[in-house]
Amino acid sequence: MSPPEGLPKMEYRFLGRSGLQVSAISLGGWLTYGGHVENENTFNCMKAAYDVGINFFDCAEGYSGGESERVMGQAIKKFGWKRNDLVISTKINWGASHGSNPVNNVGLSRKHIIEGTNMALERLGLDYVDLIYAHRPDRNTPIEETVRAFNYLIDNGKAFYWGTSEWNADEIATAWRYAEKLNMIGPVMEQPNYNMLVREKVEKEFEHLYEEIGLGLTTFSPLKIGILTGKYNDGIPKESRLGSSQDAFVQMMNKRVGDESWKKDIEQVKKLKPIADKLEISQANLAMAWVLKNPRVSSAITGASRPEQIYDTVKAISTVEKLTPEIMKEIDKILGNKPATMTRRFT
Repeated sequence: MSPPEGLPKMEYRFLGRSGLQVSAISLGGWLTYGGHVENENTFNCMKAAYDVGINFFDCAEGYSGGESERVMGQAIKKFGWKRNDLVISTKINWGASHGSNPVNNVGLSRKHIIEGTNMALERLGLDYVDLIYAHRPDRNTPIEETVRAFNYLIDNGKAFYWGTSEWNADEIATAWRYAEKLNMIGPVMEQPNYNMLVREKVEKEFEHLYEEIGLGLTTFSPLKIGILTGKYNDGIPKESRLGSSQDAFVQMMNKRVGDESWKKDIEQVKKLKPIADKLEISQANLAMAWVLKNPRVSSAITGASRPEQIYDTVKAISTVEKLTPEIMKEIDKILGNKPATMTRRFT
């Protein structure tokens, strides 16, 4: 299946202060590949992403018990893609399913970081990953130990850059202090949850880190599990991810359906529809373009179960220019969640 004509050209952005360029939109395997999306469809989605210029593919040792890494590695081999054309990432912290005793197969100890990475590379069928993340903080392990372990991976050619996912600003800053003290490399990127409904960490808490350490962002959940597409405005369709997936996180989200925070989110999404209509775009396109509008975002990670979803997502690249300062102010007024003490704001 070839990409439809008229799609915008892919944009590439530097990963923070590094010299690495990643596609502004990237493809992730969370909740999809190796899970409820069959392998052949995974291959189709990855091929569609590659064909539209996406060079960054993200997975983790904990996604579908390692199957996400395995099927992504199979796709790379199947299509014969050149390794130097790709940016591949994985994340280490939750590897309990890969051993009979979970005690040392989780967390960010030197033992698990190194062993977990070796197992991830074996599943991927690769000699190295470009990016490797500490998949959530491990407050039982000294940060110095974690910094040393990730630098070991870099020094031994198993990863090129390391970063964090859903760490707070103090933890990232502490990691950098240890790295500088030890003459080592600190975390180059952070992978936070960021979308129209979740803004505080990216727009407020991390603000000083962008200038101080050149932190790059590879954000996830730009559509907030599909909520921002508007497809849940009138209930949960049976064929949707919330209606069909057995993933533990999705089941946890299902428990939110109908509670006050869910109702608030849905009401905000409904109020955004007139803006999407005025711009003649879908609500999904509006939500993705809004994330890409932030210059601090190096790449927005999206999921897809069909190639058509990827083609539609890529349209957001040309939508960004429609988000004028006036439109952004209108969105802020509807959402009412702009961080109150922020000193600078992307426009």
